[in-house]
Amino acid sequence: MSHSPRKIIHVDMDAFYASVEQRDDSTLRGKPVVVAWRGARSVVVAASYEARPFGIRSAMPAVRAERLCPDAIFVSPDFSRYKAVSRHIREIFARHTDLVEPLSLDEAYLDVTEPKQDLGSATAIAGMIRDAIRDETHLTASAGIAPNKFLAKIASDWNKPDGQFVLKPAQVDAFLAPLAVGRLPGVGKVMEAKLAKLGIATCTDLRKMGGDALEHRFGRWGRRLHELSQGIDEREVQPARPTLQVSAEDTFEHDLLLEDLEPHIQRLATKAWAGYLRERQQHPDRIARTVVLKLKTADFRTLTRSLTGPAPPTSEALLAHTASGLRERVELPPDTRYRLVGVGLSGFAEPDGSRGQDDLFRAPAHA
Repeated sequence: MSHSPRKIIHVDMDAFYASVEQRDDSTLRGKPVVVAWRGARSVVVAASYEARPFGIRSAMPAVRAERLCPDAIFVSPDFSRYKAVSRHIREIFARHTDLVEPLSLDEAYLDVTEPKQDLGSATAIAGMIRDAIRDETHLTASAGIAPNKFLAKIASDWNKPDGQFVLKPAQVDAFLAPLAVGRLPGVGKVMEAKLAKLGIATCTDLRKMGGDALEHRFGRWGRRLHELSQGIDEREVQPARPTLQVSAEDTFEHDLLLEDLEPHIQRLATKAWAGYLRERQQHPDRIARTVVLKLKTADFRTLTRSLTGPAPPTSEALLAHTASGLRERVELPPDTRYRLVGVGLSGFAEPDGSRGQDDLFRAPAHA
């Protein structure tokens, strides 16, 4: 593995949204709580630990969660409250290091190689952070401590909830050897099945196959898998990642035809443009050049259409007009129905003229 001197902590709040609801309403404590809007098209935002034994997980359709646990208590999300708590938690992080990379409201990487205060080991710092979160927010967090981001993230999940796990450099090889490939970031069910057909179930199997063979089969991602199987991850903690996309999307109560989407595209363009203006206030030199339309069909097929014009969009009306026009590039049958539409801006130009990687409509991290 890499001999990086870094000391990385990954802090992950425990069932964050559901835990905030249970903290603020004592009648919910000890009960299966599902954070989700009611409705046939709603999905689970978070589930309390009491709900999880029933098989309820984030991103699951809310109607399925209700079938799995009829006694579950559904609570509508309150993101303004969650964001306020998240800000407090980040203030706790900032007491120890300025190298904090938030991944979502409920998790972040911290580089404590050179902490602000001489408090001993990274393990001790992680413990102090978790104690402060518990004392000041009355919530619990789990932490992973390791030589790099990849390992720290795996470690934070090892003793959940309300625990921490330390992975020292000398322990990495032995720790990873029996680890199932499904635990590696980016290896979903489909990739796991492809690897299984090759007889690959663990990191040891990935190591044996070799980086060249994996790259031949899976391209650069295969090479990356081989590196991860050895614990190699040279990514730095990036405290100020630039915005790659600004978007808004909506799931309909009833599936709609393509020709019926215009008013919804107009409405979402208004939201996306407002978010873009907020981004421009903070970073006036960064300009989005690409308009993107996202669609999801009734059978859950997702497609996007984008346009990078000779000049960037300059108004909400132009954004809406361009996004609406992108429907003409959808080549599905006219009777196809759609359950979701999204409008966004990407292709941000950096101050030096370079462009960030487009990553529009990324799936939200679980809570």
